[in-house]
Amino acid sequence: MVEVRYFAAIADAVGKNTESLDLPAGATVADLRATLAATYGSDIDGLVGVCAFLIGDELTRDPTAMLRDRVDVLPPFAGG
Repeated sequence: MVEVRYFAAIADAVGKNTESLDLPAGATVADLRATLAATYGSDIDGLVGVCAFLIGDELTRDPTAMLRDRVDVLPPFAGG
């Protein structure tokens, strides 16, 4: 199980701030994206495609990055 935490626009798009997903050991960011598209529809993939993923202490956009117990999905933030 992977705890997925959503922020800002992605949280609005999926309608929740967090959920647990049953992903296999060794799952990657690409696997997470595919699961989200299958669950929430292909339109979500465009939004997830511009997100960064915080896995442990590493912020990444690498689709081959392996997930851990928790991943934060972070859309681009605007502000100043």
